[in-house]
Amino acid sequence: MAITGALVQWMRDNLGLIQKSSDIEPLARTVKDNGGVYFVPAFSGLFAPYWKSDARGVIAGLTRYSNKGHLARAVLEATAYQTREVLEAMELDSGKRVDSLRAHGGMVENDLLMQFQADILNRDVIRPLIKETRALGASYAAGLAVGFYKDLGELRRHWSADQVWKPHMESATRERLYSEWKKAVTRSFGWVAEPGLSARA
Repeated sequence: MAITGALVQWMRDNLGLIQKSSDIEPLARTVKDNGGVYFVPAFSGLFAPYWKSDARGVIAGLTRYSNKGHLARAVLEATAYQTREVLEAMELDSGKRVDSLRAHGGMVENDLLMQFQADILNRDVIRPLIKETRALGASYAAGLAVGFYKDLGELRRHWSADQVWKPHMESATRERLYSEWKKAVTRSFGWVAEPGLSARA
């Protein structure tokens, strides 16, 4: 996925709708749902599972009722929808089902996003006690390489969960939201003309 947490930064730096990244959650909580608004952050094309370099970002479903709270929710939800798309592609390729998602990074501090992620995936989402696991993983790999850690079992004993979110959304609601996201994604296709072709009026 090309754009996830960077979309929150874009809201902060380019639109000025929030002062700091952590403000996105309280702003999103000012509304009960996304109000039919979807934000597809294809700023430099779509990555997995679409691989469309000619796509560009779109905000779909706006009405006069839409406000900055709906946009904030759409920004957060975009990460969850993209995660589901990649997870489904992984399961299709591997033939194996993923039972839970262990999240990491700065966005795991956003409880609203974590609950929505669990809801849209229909699986548990787990926040680890140590949230920046990229650096931790690199240090574990180095430790294994030099014999500081005995085996993978020893590493697994170091991992622990901080919080677990369980899905609560009704199946019909989940699939309707995901279907509308998919529709919004198609609106981002083909915005950049292929080299050598003139843009159509």
